[in-house]
Amino acid sequence: MSTIYYLIQNMLPVAIPLLLVALGGMFSERSGVINIALEGIMLFGAFFGALFVYTVQGVDMNPQVLLILGMLIAAFSGWIYSLLLSFAAVTMKANQTITGVSLNMIIPAAILLFSKMFFNSDGITTTKNFYIREVPVLSKIPLLGEMFFQRTYLTVMIGFALLIISIIIFYKTRFGLRLRACGEHPQAADSVGINVYFMRYAGVSLSGILGGIGGFFYSVGVMDGNVSGHSGVAGFGFLALAVMIFGQWKPGRIFFAALFFAFLRTLAYSVSLIPFLDGLGINQTYYKMLPYVATMVVLAFTSKKSRAPKAEGIPYDKSQR
Repeated sequence: MSTIYYLIQNMLPVAIPLLLVALGGMFSERSGVINIALEGIMLFGAFFGALFVYTVQGVDMNPQVLLILGMLIAAFSGWIYSLLLSFAAVTMKANQTITGVSLNMIIPAAILLFSKMFFNSDGITTTKNFYIREVPVLSKIPLLGEMFFQRTYLTVMIGFALLIISIIIFYKTRFGLRLRACGEHPQAADSVGINVYFMRYAGVSLSGILGGIGGFFYSVGVMDGNVSGHSGVAGFGFLALAVMIFGQWKPGRIFFAALFFAFLRTLAYSVSLIPFLDGLGINQTYYKMLPYVATMVVLAFTSKKSRAPKAEGIPYDKSQR
């Protein structure tokens, strides 16, 4: 049972960044804009969130308050960076895939240059520890308390809250209905008075906010405060794209897809705790490949049934009907 607890406690901090970034991609693509730039947005948000923590970590402040402030900085940074994609894809009607790839390529190099200039290293490493040994009251709940509210991070609880908020926005609000309409049939949406350009900007902005938060949560829960331009975010932005597609652009399915890929990654780093896997004598490197191999296998078998938004990737033109 202790092994199961360990796997769950280490899986959730990995699943939450994947979940948030995939939800961000969902909002963007449901509005009609392909967001390949999630990797760059993650790294941009993680860097500025970590830079803020690094700057103020000497101040006597509650670590969880500092984490929330860093999260807000990361969200703002991700939003600012996503505006480049919005401007290129929506206003200038540029190719969305090429724009996203270019945005991914700029940031690692820029962060590496900045870090070498000011920190003489490949990135930023903070010394603040955001680890929570146990959550008051909730940690005392039988079974669930030890599993979810002990030896964890605040990022996990914030992630679940953002998932619930995303579901409400997506399915229960006028904004969510209009967003989905713009991704399916923008001409019809425009004909009833919906501003397609605004909705697409809003969708990409939400992806920037959630992507920035996801990047910062990755640096906190997975990398222990380290953000490097050299190693980036280990392909989590692209993995989040796979999670989004596997989840069929729906919040609930995306959540379970994120858990699935996070479990595989956690399993790769916990082989020694599982007697059966440890006894096989397989090099741990092969287990570390599991999430990425699973991505290719899952997408290969589910691609035929995938149904992306109809207007995804197509620049909107008012003159076309």
